[in-house]
Amino acid sequence: MTSLSIVIPALNEADGIADIANRVMGIRAALVAAGVPTLELIVVDDGSTDDTAAIAEGVAGVTVIRHGRNQGYGAAIKTGFRAAKGDMLAFLDADGTYPPEAFPELCRSLAAQGADIVVGSRMAGEESGMPLVRRLGNSFFARLVSLTSGQKISDSASGQRVLRREVLARVYPLPDGLNFTPVMTTRAIHEGLRMVEVPIRYEERVGRSKLSVIHDGRRFLTTILWTAMGYNPGRVLALAGVLLAGLGTLSGIGLVAMRLGGITQLSPWGVAAAFAALIGGVAGTSLVNLGITFNYLVSLFHRIPVQQGLFGRPIIPRFDRHFGWLGLIVGGVGLPAWAPRPWAWASAAGRSSACGCGCWARRSSN
Repeated sequence: MTSLSIVIPALNEADGIADIANRVMGIRAALVAAGVPTLELIVVDDGSTDDTAAIAEGVAGVTVIRHGRNQGYGAAIKTGFRAAKGDMLAFLDADGTYPPEAFPELCRSLAAQGADIVVGSRMAGEESGMPLVRRLGNSFFARLVSLTSGQKISDSASGQRVLRREVLARVYPLPDGLNFTPVMTTRAIHEGLRMVEVPIRYEERVGRSKLSVIHDGRRFLTTILWTAMGYNPGRVLALAGVLLAGLGTLSGIGLVAMRLGGITQLSPWGVAAAFAALIGGVAGTSLVNLGITFNYLVSLFHRIPVQQGLFGRPIIPRFDRHFGWLGLIVGGVGLPAWAPRPWAWASAAGRSSACGCGCWARRSSN
C-alpha cells in the first residue's frame, strides 16, 4: 500500500472547506512516516449553492468534482471513489468534526492488523463534542448492528474511514444518503471483512448540521435491519421471536403464580395476560421457524451453503442440501394417509344418495 485517496463530500460548506482541506494536505509528512508516500485529496461538491467548490479549488493540490444537483452524502463519496487512484480509499466529513491528523494512525492500523477497513471511532473513549441526542442515537445504532451481526461495534456510523480498494466490490451496493456508513458497516461484517476501530477525537461541527434526528434515524434503523435480513434473516427474526416468546412466558408465569396464590377468577388484566401468553408463544415460535427457513432460502438464492444463524452458525448444518429428499420423504409418508380418503368420500356419498332415494320412495308410498 503506497497511496491514499481521501474523499471529502461537501454540501454548502463554504465556511469550513478551506480549513479541512488544508489540514488534510498538512498530513503528508506524517503519512510518509506511516509508509504512505502518496496522497490524493478529492472534494466532491454535491450541488452546493454557495462558494464551496470555488474555495476548494483554491487549495493547492485539491481535485474538485462537481455534482450539478444534490445527490446525497453517499453518492458524493461513491463519485470520489470512482475518480480516486489510490491503493487505499478514505473519506472524511467537510464540517471539521473529524481529525484528518488521525489518518496516518488509521493507515498504520490497516497494515499492521491486516484489516480490510479501519474506522475512526467517536465512541471508543476519546474526547467527544458530539451532542447528547446524537451520542445516544449512535450508541443505539452501534448496539443494533452488534446485535444483528454478532460482532461488537462501538461506532457504526463514523464518517472517517480507510479501506482497501479491493473491498469495495464486497460492500457495494451502498445507499446514496447519510445511511451510507451504517450500511457499509453492516455489509462489511456480514461479508466477513476484517474491520478495526481506532479511537478518534470528535469536535463540534462548523456550520449547520444536515442530519435530521427523526428522518435520518428512521432511515438508519430500517436500512440496518433490511441489510442484516439480506444476509442472516434467521438472527433478526429469531431475536424478535425469542423476545415475544419470553414476554409470553413471563405472562404465563404470572398466571401460574396467581393460581397458586388462590386467585381462580381472571380479571380483565388476567385475560389480557392469558392472551399475551398464547400469542407471544405462538408468534415467537413462528418467527424463529420463519427465520430458519429464510436463511436456507437466502443460501439457495446465492447458491452458497448457509454460514450464519442465530448464534453465528447454521441451526441445522448442511440442511440446505437435503430439501429434495425431505420433500420426497414427507410426500411418501403423507400419501398413504391421504390415499384412502377419496374412496371413503365416494362410499359415503353413495350411502347418502341411497338413503335419500329410499326415504323419498317410502314417503311417496304413504
